[in-house]
Amino acid sequence: MLRSITISLSAVALLLGLAACSSAPNSAGGANPVEVGDATILLDVRTAAEHSAGHLDGAKLLDFNGGDLAAAIPSLDPDAEYLVYCRSGNRSGQAIALMEQAGFTNLTNLGSLEQAAQATGLPIVN
Repeated sequence: MLRSITISLSAVALLLGLAACSSAPNSAGGANPVEVGDATILLDVRTAAEHSAGHLDGAKLLDFNGGDLAAAIPSLDPDAEYLVYCRSGNRSGQAIALMEQAGFTNLTNLGSLEQAAQATGLPIVN
């Protein structure tokens, strides 16, 4: 009985974790449209090599795996709106969780670069 409950709770925790790391697709299979205002901050949390191969126009690179995001958090505005993307949505989900722990509240996981471009309507540039 205890084993069954533990397995069930583990499955629920895994599903919630996966849902938190993905962008919300619309019925057509793409990311939901997101309005990018003048004060909106686009964060690319991929590596410098991934960023240089193509990124959203105007995105700020803060490499999550390299520690750039964690180092920058004290200098970021916790009241600003942040749209975060990476290669698949995994690192952006982790970046958002880190930012939430630091008190940021206006955060959106755009998922992958392609999903982010579709959701925002912004071009991918090199």
